This record gives sequence, C-alpha cells and structure tokens, in this order.
Amino acid sequence: MSFKVGDKICVLDQDIEGVVTSITAAAIEVETTFGFLMKFSARELLILPEEGLKVSNYDVAKIKHLKQDKKPNYKANVSKKERDVPKMEVDLHIGQLTNATNLSNFEMLNIQLDTAQRQLEFAISKKIQKVVFIHGVGAGVLKEELQYLFKRYDGIRVYEGDYKKYGLGATEVYITQQVSREV
Repeated sequence: MSFKVGDKICVLDQDIEGVVTSITAAAIEVETTFGFLMKFSARELLILPEEGLKVSNYDVAKIKHLKQDKKPNYKANVSKKERDVPKMEVDLHIGQLTNATNLSNFEMLNIQLDTAQRQLEFAISKKIQKVVFIHGVGAGVLKEELQYLFKRYDGIRVYEGDYKKYGLGATEVYITQQVSREV
C-alpha cells in the first residue's frame, strides 16, 4: 500500500487514527487525532477512505488467520500430585451451605446430608470417579451419617480423606461405573 502525506489512516490493532505527516524509508510519521506524533511501519497502517472504514467479514477472517500464533502441539506434564487432586470436593460445613442462624442440630444435619446425597448423585450422573466430602472433625455424628448414606449405594468405596490435606475431617468416595441405588 502506498502512502502519501495528508492521507487519513488508522492503525491496525490499536484505536488510533490520524494523518500522515512525513514518510521515510524506515517509518511513516502520523499526527494522531489527539495531536501526538507517532511513527509506524507501513504494514501497521491502513488508509481510511473518505466515507469511512468499511471492512468485510472476509477481510476480518483473513487478518485473524494472519495473526494466529502457531503454537506447537505438546502435552503438559502433569505431576502425580496434580493427578491425585480430587475431581470434586464438597464442603459440608454448615456455614458453607446456608446463611441461616438459629438452626437446631437436627436441621443442620439434615441440610448437610441432603447436600451430600445430592452431590453424590450428581457425581454418579456425571461419571465423576472421586469425590471428597469435607465434614470436619466435630463429634463425628455427620461422619457416621455419611458412612450410613454411602452404604446405601452399590459400587462405592469409602476411604478416609488425605490426612496431609484434610486432617481427619474428610471422607473420599470412589465411584465405579455400575452404580445403582438400593431402594
């Protein structure tokens, strides 16, 4: 594209318009609409037509194709620690489940168990293999009720959660593909 002094231009990839003030072999000097003098290479500029800039979808697609970075296909190395991260964590602390106050222990336990059952069934339906239920240590009532809940499902193995990460306050559930609920 040949530029001449006085051409109205716009800069590709930037919201800058202006008028060409001088042309050298190295750069084209432009006075922006805000009065700044800036230098650009010829391939960074477009001449604006008198009636304004009109760009077709074809032109946009061509420019996008030219600008795409060719990234090498490589596989990211995933450490064993990252592979062992659970697919799903469910925090059953009552403060995470509701903002309600003045709940009895029975009501809190029912909210926690309903959440655990709903999340377990979600994991089964989405074929998530590992779920960690974070229940805390406490008196152990919720943990026992969770154990009872998990026994009602076939194809589920239950283990203590990772001690380094959760201490004694978590239970890991592994779900096999053929899970059916007993009625």
